[in-house]
Amino acid sequence: QIIEKMIRKYGINYIPNRAVTLFDIVGFSLLTPFEQMTQLNSLSYSMNSAHAKMLEADVDLDFARSSSGDGFYIWNRDDGLEASVNLYHFMHIVLADNAIARSKSAARIVPRLRACFHVGSCYEFHQAGGLNPTTHDFIVGDVTIELARMIEGALPGQILVGDFMADIVTENDNGEITLEPNIDAVTFMQRAQGNLSRLSGMVLAGDRVTAIKCYLTGEDIGSGHFNIRRLTITDKHGLTRVAFNAKVNIYRESAQPILLGIQDRELPHEHEKTASPSK
Repeated sequence: QIIEKMIRKYGINYIPNRAVTLFDIVGFSLLTPFEQMTQLNSLSYSMNSAHAKMLEADVDLDFARSSSGDGFYIWNRDDGLEASVNLYHFMHIVLADNAIARSKSAARIVPRLRACFHVGSCYEFHQAGGLNPTTHDFIVGDVTIELARMIEGALPGQILVGDFMADIVTENDNGEITLEPNIDAVTFMQRAQGNLSRLSGMVLAGDRVTAIKCYLTGEDIGSGHFNIRRLTITDKHGLTRVAFNAKVNIYRESAQPILLGIQDRELPHEHEKTASPSK
């Protein structure tokens, strides 16, 4: 393991099913260079704060980041379904920290975000650096392409989850491999909701979290039941892909809940979202 870590930064790793989150700063290109710097720094702070809170809750996460220009691609270096679920929870804790910061900030130093989550193939590598190789990770592949296309169709404040089907492999410390076959977005969200109790008790802005609910939105079909709406997103190249609208509600002991994402009723009536030619 020590030798593998030493040579890892000189190699290229292909991962067939990697969970990746994309955070995108809304209106980034319209900001001044100073505002761009402060908003990227604020987003980085929210990621570091969320990471610290998850570690305090004994939720393992070895996250890596790669710049997208307007934000960051984030993934968990650990493999497996639980690692992917932890990344999804990390995403909504980052968004919660950002929402709290925005509520307290009067200047344009805290970004307004939109986010996407997807599972797909990718290459992980370090840029060639000769005798001085970088220690920063980079990622590129089908999963980042899909995320980049989805984010073009995302509304400010929206959370999108890609329509994926993945065989997720977990390898433990003893080298034993477990396969979780045919995990789709709906099954994944059920698994994510199932272990949210681990984050109860987390403190956000001085208030203890009592419950967290994450779900994919849809229409009310009566008797307290909802379907799951499939959104068709058309990108600037005319290519279409399917995604789901996600919501996360974080309830706190003595403060107003933090409601992340967009309600289903706020989506376009035609159930189809078309991305603009440029950001």
